[in-house]
Amino acid sequence: MIEIFRDVRIDWLGKRRLFLAISGLIMLLGLVSLVAKGGFRYGVDFNGGTIVYVRVQQKPPLDQIRKLLPDSQIQEFGASGSNDVMIEFQGAKEEADASTGREVITNALNQAFQSKFQILNAESVGPKVGADLRRQAVFATLYALVGILIYIAFRFEWIYGAAAVFAVFHDTLVTLGLFSVFNREINLTVIAALLTLVGYSVNDTIVVFDRVRENLKIRRRDDLETIMNDSINQTLSRTILTSGLTFLTVLALFIFGGEIINHFAFAMVIGIIIGTYSSVAIAAPLVLVYTNLRGRRVALPAAAPARPVVAKAQRPVKVK
Repeated sequence: MIEIFRDVRIDWLGKRRLFLAISGLIMLLGLVSLVAKGGFRYGVDFNGGTIVYVRVQQKPPLDQIRKLLPDSQIQEFGASGSNDVMIEFQGAKEEADASTGREVITNALNQAFQSKFQILNAESVGPKVGADLRRQAVFATLYALVGILIYIAFRFEWIYGAAAVFAVFHDTLVTLGLFSVFNREINLTVIAALLTLVGYSVNDTIVVFDRVRENLKIRRRDDLETIMNDSINQTLSRTILTSGLTFLTVLALFIFGGEIINHFAFAMVIGIIIGTYSSVAIAAPLVLVYTNLRGRRVALPAAAPARPVVAKAQRPVKVK
C-alpha cells in the first residue's frame, strides 16, 4: 500500500468530545434552517410539475422570465454562450395540471421572446407520482442502512454495525441539513448521491474496523483506545488517497459540470468530506464509549470487596 504519512501519532479519540460537538452543531444548524424554511426544497421529481429545456436566439432575460413565471425555478445550462434555459414549473396541484405546465411555460416564453425560441425537451411529473418517488427514496435509504447493519454485525460485532449505521445516518442528516442551509433542491439525482455516499462512508469505516480487529489479535495487552488510534493512523494514507482523489473528481463536477448535475455534485462533495470524517470522529468513538461502559459494568461486581465474616464471641460460662 502506498504511504504518504509514516509514523503518524495523532490522538484522534482524545478529541472525540470536540468531534461530537462539531457534528451536533452542524446538525442543529440544519434543523434550525429546516424549521425556518418550513421543510426541504423539493424538485419537480418529488413535488410534481413540468421541466422544460429551451434554446433561444439571444441571451435569455432571466429576470423577465421569472416575473412571468413566479412559481418556477429558472436557470441557464449547457455550454457558455449556448443560450439554453431550464425552467422548472412547480405549480401542479392536480394530476391534470402537470401536463398543462408546458402550455403555461410556452405562453410565457412567447411573451418574452416573440416565438424566437426552441423547446428542446419537456418532462412532466404528477404530484401523486412525486409523493410515491419521495416515499420510495426514504425506503431505499432505510433498506440500505438495515443491510449495512446486518452485514457489519455478521463480519464484526453488533456494536461495530450499529456504530457504522449511526455514522452513515449522521452523514445523511448533515448533508440534508446543509442542503437546507444553502437552499439546495432535493431531487432524484440527490437521492442517488446519498445512496452512493452510504456505501462510500461504510467502506471507509470497514477499513478502519478491519485494522482494529487485526491489531486486537496481536496486541492483547494494549487498551482499546490506543489500538483504535493506531489503527486510524495506520490507515490514514489509504483514507487520504482514496477520499482525496474522489473528492477532486466530484469537485471538478461541481465547478465545471453545469447546472443539471450541480445538486448531485454538491451532495457528493459534502458527503465525501463528512463520510471520511465520520469514520474517525463518529464510528470509532461510539465503539470505544460502548466498550468502556460495558467493561465498567462487568468490573464493578468483581471489584467489590468481600465482606469479612466476623465470628461471634462466645459468652463465658459461669462455674458454680
